[in-house]
Amino acid sequence: MTNPEGLQATGTTRDPEHSQEIADAAAAEFLTIHAVGQGAPIAVVIPALNEVESVADVIRKVPETMCGLAVETLLVDDGSQDGTSEAAAEAGALVCTLPINIGQGAAFRVGYRLARARGARFIGTADADGQFDPQELPVLMAPLVADEADFVNGSRRLGRSYTTDRVRGLGVVVFGTLISVLTGTRITDPANGLRAFKAEVTGAVQLRQTQYQTSELLICTIANGFRVKEVPATMYKREAGESKKGRNWIYGLRFARVIVTTWWAMRPTARLRAAKGKGLW
Repeated sequence: MTNPEGLQATGTTRDPEHSQEIADAAAAEFLTIHAVGQGAPIAVVIPALNEVESVADVIRKVPETMCGLAVETLLVDDGSQDGTSEAAAEAGALVCTLPINIGQGAAFRVGYRLARARGARFIGTADADGQFDPQELPVLMAPLVADEADFVNGSRRLGRSYTTDRVRGLGVVVFGTLISVLTGTRITDPANGLRAFKAEVTGAVQLRQTQYQTSELLICTIANGFRVKEVPATMYKREAGESKKGRNWIYGLRFARVIVTTWWAMRPTARLRAAKGKGLW
């Protein structure tokens, strides 16, 4: 049984205050085990909800180094009930376990917070379901290390996609076009699981979404004047587990709502940046 967000109903909260308390407690516990400032220069953050069948393989594919820099993997288990945390730890990830499900967006925020606390200079992301290959992350990381970009987005439209859901494929085109028009920055894939950015980006932008957070992160990053670049990436068909996104039309409506509401909320920031001669939406 799923809730309206397409997530497991058992042990779920969407109350912001309660979610923050849960996130704070989990982060504090994690940092008592994995010391502040002792992490690798690159952290790969992976949120997971009941992905025991695929998570270990995803973690093992994360390169040990990228662009000559050491890498560590931070797995944020968003209230899984199937042994995801244990599988991730056995595969070599540092695991932060949330006792109940608070949403992928909130889980990502926990991961970003821990990556910064551990001293990461760069952060990459991947999905735990195996649809995006972490072995492609060095291609995304290279422009950051070379200081050619602050945020690099993977794009299945510039690369390849082996999924067969034509509705989702059309949605990628439509929502990418919408974000491009609203922000003035060309985005071809607003829902890609592979991203890489300087750690400072996640400290500068304010993120609120519990779900559909990829578009929120993109729009907030652009509004704050960070340099955004897209590179080719590959999307594979899901081989294990079940999607947590719900039906296509519900997913599409909610994704569109996040795009429009985030853009509207960020207009004052974009205007201020424009007034300072740093760009214009």
